[in-house]
Amino acid sequence: MTTRPRLRLGSHLLPGLIAVALFVVFAAVFLTSSFDAPVGFPGGGSVTASIGYALFNLDGGAYPSEGFLIAFEIIDLALVAALAAAVMLAKTEENGHIAGALRFVSPDRDADDDSETDTDTETAARADGGRDVEEDGR
Repeated sequence: MTTRPRLRLGSHLLPGLIAVALFVVFAAVFLTSSFDAPVGFPGGGSVTASIGYALFNLDGGAYPSEGFLIAFEIIDLALVAALAAAVMLAKTEENGHIAGALRFVSPDRDADDDSETDTDTETAARADGGRDVEEDGR
């Protein structure tokens, strides 16, 4: 006869209960709060065009957009830093050397020769297609 699974009670359930309670509090706050009517910019000008004019230091924007420009540049710097960090984290180290995802076979090894291990004859490919130079100059 099979038995039913038993519910394990204990302190390991506490973080989940706290998360559910926090969700209930946030839901109650957002559902019971009231917001004023949305207020936009007067007239038919374009905020996007104003930011573009401010980027090139040109007059012609319908609205003063220096505040938008600062926020735009801060977001730009954060995204560039995130991209650089992603590229750095994507590289792996192999025996103290940075190795790429691409590998190539040494020209002195035949493609069908399986007598040697891959680590003896393969080296990490570089972005410029070069190889590591050994100490004896080869």
